Amino acid sequence: MKLFRLIDRLHRFTRSFGPDRGEPSGVLLLNCGGLGDTVLFSHVLPKFMALANKGETATVLMRNDGAKTSFLFPKSVSTLTVDFKQLRRLGYRKKILNQLYQANYRMVVHTDFLRHPDLDEALVAAADAPETAAMEPRSWPKYDKALSRNRALYRRLYGSGPALKDKILRWNDFANWLCGMDSSAPKALTPTEQLPEPATKSGPLVLIQPFSAVKLKQSPVALYKKIIQALPEGTDIRLTGAPGDLNSNPDYRPLLDLPGVTFDDSTFEGIMPALRAADLVISVDTAMMHLAVAAGAPTLCLGSAAYVGEIVPYAPETTPPNVRFLYQTMPCEGCLGDCSLPLDRGMFHCVAQLSEETVLAAVREMLET
Repeated sequence: MKLFRLIDRLHRFTRSFGPDRGEPSGVLLLNCGGLGDTVLFSHVLPKFMALANKGETATVLMRNDGAKTSFLFPKSVSTLTVDFKQLRRLGYRKKILNQLYQANYRMVVHTDFLRHPDLDEALVAAADAPETAAMEPRSWPKYDKALSRNRALYRRLYGSGPALKDKILRWNDFANWLCGMDSSAPKALTPTEQLPEPATKSGPLVLIQPFSAVKLKQSPVALYKKIIQALPEGTDIRLTGAPGDLNSNPDYRPLLDLPGVTFDDSTFEGIMPALRAADLVISVDTAMMHLAVAAGAPTLCLGSAAYVGEIVPYAPETTPPNVRFLYQTMPCEGCLGDCSLPLDRGMFHCVAQLSEETVLAAVREMLET
């Protein structure tokens, strides 16, 4: 048996001898996806917050790396971050388990379809709340037996539909089921009152996010060069990315030699004023794309077909008018990144098939509207 599982057992044993925690209060919502998932979840979070009784606080538990876009959450919600990379370390795990137990939540809701039995579900067990709920989990062959055992953690389980389903629609349906509602899914837009003022600009502003944590989703440098060269003279063109993106993608560095091009490594929160002021944001399917859409920026997504049906493109019900998704349809679309085809010039085959002419035409059309 792995040592961290012994910590879990010890925690369950010792808490039975501790003092009574008193009357439980508050709702804990686990949402343990990445940066993009946090942006998408922010659109449906208000519905889950309705689970809190009068005088209670709703708290969202997130991975620490996914919390960088949680500034989109309503100000009335609390947040709790957990370093999942450290969660197998005995001291850190014990600290987090104790913290969750002592918080004494009335209700714990796991909002994720994809769950890990030894990580996020261990946190549900540690909280030991009288009311618990989750969706039936996505199948994960390596962990299906453990996930099946962990069904006992939840008093209520919701069958959320097929394995491939739009994330926002799945969350919306789950929230409706929990709250006894039948409300439509929200558009993927953050309310204007929660956003900063647009940045001041002296001319056209175009932001380009070519980088992805999954490099196989990145379009070629040659395409971005043609996009930049097609932009109106005098346009303020900013390549956006994390501080290390240019070092890990040196072939994109020559784009900075083109007229008007600079590199912007602002944080997600720090770049929001620029997103709100932008005439166009061009982005690979990544958190920056979701953020640009949420900010109301005219957004062109250069996507893969890997997440068709789940993430990109958004479901028609949730798609706001400021975004346009470009991707090459494939018989194998919806593979969730488990590509069965050989790579094409270091890219997913569907990404490599994106037509330059189609992309350039979309850029022109979106700048003209």
